[in-house]
Amino acid sequence: MDARKPSPRLWLLRCLQVAIVALLAGGAFGAAAGAAGGIAAGLGVAGADVACALVALAFVRRRFRAWGYEERGEDLVVTRGVMFRRQSVVPYGRMQFVDVTAGPFERLFGLATVRLHTASPVSDARIPGVVSGEAARLRDRLAALGEARAAGL
Repeated sequence: MDARKPSPRLWLLRCLQVAIVALLAGGAFGAAAGAAGGIAAGLGVAGADVACALVALAFVRRRFRAWGYEERGEDLVVTRGVMFRRQSVVPYGRMQFVDVTAGPFERLFGLATVRLHTASPVSDARIPGVVSGEAARLRDRLAALGEARAAGL
């Protein structure tokens, strides 16, 4: 499958989020451990915090690389999953509406998430980390294809 991947800006955003959490947690717990047990305890907690941040970055990297989507003639294919790979095939005629969302951090990086809604409550076709302009183009294209395919039902 020649799938499109999320924007590299999403990886940058995820790295920033992990770094912020690591700095806040490391600073708070390191200071508390340093006050309670001395400088060695504070440095030990800071080292553990760095190790946890590196593990979190490795996991976030794998998650980032697992996402992909492909627009085909009759449907949209969305792949995701680190441990358990999941591939959703959403026929254009089954789409009810396409939603584009962007939280404050996504907007800061010029990104959005495209979510497809179908009649099925278990369909989870969302595409994170799409550049805002591409997200709007994708939304309009999928909506037009959905309307064209649904008219034939």
